Amino acid sequence: MSKRALKKYIEELDQEALKEQIIDLYERIPQVKTFYDFVFNPKEDTLIEDAKIKISNEYFPTKRKRARKRRSVAQKYIKQFKLLGVDPKLLGDLMFFNIEIAQTFSESATRMPDAFFKSMLVSFKEALQYLSYHQLKEEFSDRIEGVIDQSESQEWPNTDLFDEVANDFVD
Repeated sequence: MSKRALKKYIEELDQEALKEQIIDLYERIPQVKTFYDFVFNPKEDTLIEDAKIKISNEYFPTKRKRARKRRSVAQKYIKQFKLLGVDPKLLGDLMFFNIEIAQTFSESATRMPDAFFKSMLVSFKEALQYLSYHQLKEEFSDRIEGVIDQSESQEWPNTDLFDEVANDFVD
């Protein structure tokens, strides 16, 4: 259904039928519930802190023995928060938290697969693109440098690429 057809359909509904449809969507589709919960009670700080806890549990689990190290968990939250329109500073903080917690984990790990380093580089690039778009690079410059320094000190195989990516986004 096109947006135009949807608008026409909505205009044909009376107010009571429209209310019923919105309530039905709210009850059936979790994304709609999340959207309305956020719109009417946007506890952004709480949402970000909950996401940080879940991301850190990927690397430092409290209920299981082995770390899962799934980048997809963080990406799911980042995508959801972008759609909801969370404050860019808070989302930038979450993006860097994801990279920093992974670096903290890799510091004590004996061997990491190459895919881990590649995925962290992708996360770093996405974070820099986001910060650049929202003109927040200056506020995060210390954390940007910190990520680069950690990749160098841990001798990541792609450490030179972190520096290159950061240089690509110099204002």
